[in-house]
Amino acid sequence: MSNLQSSSENRNNRVLVCVGGGIAAYKVCEVVSTLFKSGVEVRVILTRSAQEFITPLTLATLSRHPAYTDNDFWQPTHSRPLHIELGEWADLIVIAPLTANTLAKLTYGMADNLLTNTVLASTCPVLLAPAMNTDMWEQLTVQRNWQQLLTDSRYHGMSTASGLLACDRIGAGRMAEPAEIVTRIHSLLHTGGKRDLVGKRILISAGGTREYLDPVRFIGNPSTGKMGLALAQAALHRGANVTLVHGIANWDVPLGVQAIPVISAEEMQQVMLEYLPNADVIVMSAAVADVKPKDYSTEKLPKRSLPQALPVEPVPDIVAQLAQLKQPHQLLIGFAAQTGDIITPAKEKLQTKKLDVIVANPIDQPDSGFGSNNNQAIFLDGQNHQLEVAHCSKLEMAHHLFDFVMSRHA
Repeated sequence: MSNLQSSSENRNNRVLVCVGGGIAAYKVCEVVSTLFKSGVEVRVILTRSAQEFITPLTLATLSRHPAYTDNDFWQPTHSRPLHIELGEWADLIVIAPLTANTLAKLTYGMADNLLTNTVLASTCPVLLAPAMNTDMWEQLTVQRNWQQLLTDSRYHGMSTASGLLACDRIGAGRMAEPAEIVTRIHSLLHTGGKRDLVGKRILISAGGTREYLDPVRFIGNPSTGKMGLALAQAALHRGANVTLVHGIANWDVPLGVQAIPVISAEEMQQVMLEYLPNADVIVMSAAVADVKPKDYSTEKLPKRSLPQALPVEPVPDIVAQLAQLKQPHQLLIGFAAQTGDIITPAKEKLQTKKLDVIVANPIDQPDSGFGSNNNQAIFLDGQNHQLEVAHCSKLEMAHHLFDFVMSRHA
């Protein structure tokens, strides 16, 4: 069995954050702070107009390193040109907020400041988080530049959100939220910018189902759907078309993911079977109930009327049905959340359910499994390949799973 250690044990990733001029620049403070706290080395460049909104001192404090401006670019205080040093240093460049002006410069290869010179002097992936007034964002010239720049595989664009803008306009043009930017950064650091799921349609189930006895009581489990969310994010960031079928959730669905909320196992079964024919990869990460109350009351039962022994009946075995109906070109991945010995029951489920891959993850280990932001697991497939992934974030776990699948079953 091969082992895969968490990337936190490797050299710290290096991210160069470039701040453009716009009110959304204040959001970058949270991005820089969060990256530093996660162990990423951060350097910051501010354009001249960015300094009208936020100071170099603020970002220097958050990154624990001096922030660079055009004044540094033109000073002969470095042994090598600053833009060359920064361009070679970075594993990833993030431009947030990306203004219409910087977008135009990048599209046509112009370099008249530290930011644009550094981008041209680098070869790493570049993440773009645009932000501007709705009319500006929707200008034909801006959209043409945006689409043209994204034809270069180096550049990875984040969608703008709609809402109330600083100009009091309600519409498109809001910069992606810091948490979404940070998630995309970690994805790009893992993949190096590869888009190996382009053209793939990924169907994912997530979260727990609820089987109601009456309008207020149900049989359920502690699943929050965070693992399924991470799988959807990872697949989306690698270029896939993602459909996420999820139970009750307290997280936001990523822009670009088709999300279908359900409650019961029967509802999840109907949706999964509906979308199965068009899927290339199906990931059944949901924690589906095993049984449901045999009888349902449309009104809340008084406490005195609750049965001493609750009659139950099985719910549909969704993953078994998917396995029976899937086509040879489709891959079906299941999850087995276990305590104690996780491998033996996972191998049994892999065979009896006729899965292509199964993820065995312990739910009795600290900071892993249900409700946690982290996980650990062992991947197994029908060809006796086995990979152990050490404790890491669920996003990283999701990427390791797609790495495992694509390397052996692409």
